[in-house]
Amino acid sequence: MKASQAWTEAVVESLRDLTPTVREITLRPADGAAAHTPGSHLQVLVLVGGQPQVRSYSLVGEPDGRCWRIAVKRLDEGRGGSLAMWRLDQGHRLQVSEPQNHFPLDYRAPAYLLVAGGIGITPLVLMARALAARGATLRMLYGARSQDELAYGDDLRASLGDNLHAAIGAPIDFAAEIAALPPGAQAYVCGPVPMLDAMRRAWEASGRPASDLRYETFGSSGRFAPQAFRVQVPRHALDIMVPADCSLLDALEQAGVQTLSDCKRGECGLCAVDVLAVDGEVDHRDVYLSDHEKQQNTRICACVSRVVGSITLDSSWRPDG
Repeated sequence: MKASQAWTEAVVESLRDLTPTVREITLRPADGAAAHTPGSHLQVLVLVGGQPQVRSYSLVGEPDGRCWRIAVKRLDEGRGGSLAMWRLDQGHRLQVSEPQNHFPLDYRAPAYLLVAGGIGITPLVLMARALAARGATLRMLYGARSQDELAYGDDLRASLGDNLHAAIGAPIDFAAEIAALPPGAQAYVCGPVPMLDAMRRAWEASGRPASDLRYETFGSSGRFAPQAFRVQVPRHALDIMVPADCSLLDALEQAGVQTLSDCKRGECGLCAVDVLAVDGEVDHRDVYLSDHEKQQNTRICACVSRVVGSITLDSSWRPDG
């Protein structure tokens, strides 16, 4: 069960490869592109394995009233959504939502640290440009595996100059970066879960207010490559296999187990379900559960997390009477 959504038809206006694995897609909605603020995203309805599925993509670039721009990283071992998006051609029509923003930018801070990992750069592009235009004190850290994977790197360098630091295949010293910030500074982070966890630990160790660390995740990375795993739900007499290209949430819903969900990025925790037993290892890919909760393995965020082996779950369903 998902949050209600208003959908509109859009046509693929143009395609542009930013890196060997990142493609920018310009979408032109029939009734014009509603304005969006930094940190906003679209939801896109795509066919994955013949089944309609919803994927979220951050909006990049300034609003122009005509088109929306998103960027999609091709994940050959992902759940199929990115490959479906890469198969789109100019003129293709698809359903998209109106812009939403669960990652808003607060303009009242004395200084800002923007941290991106890989495709996590997308929600931060407009943030960086908006802050630079206001003359804000700003530093951006951009981690990538190689120089040719720095999507929007040249554009950001033109806007930020030396305030952009690219970490190519190297770790970022989050503690030092945080220590250099003045009191009241805010950090905005988007990237893979291990990077977010490292940033959260460093921020907590610094003693800064948790509310000044804002983050978003794309929920696509974990300790293990996606693989099929077994799920049992005794309350429903259910025993199924979750394919490597399918989320636990989608598999449960397809089997008739209603599970609440909203963000589908491992952030809100609405889809967390109780774990009764694990035979193997849980690959927690969310940023909602604490480190302690992840170690206990008593809950799993079904939208992004996976299992190596098998897992037995409870559900909220109870028989009448």
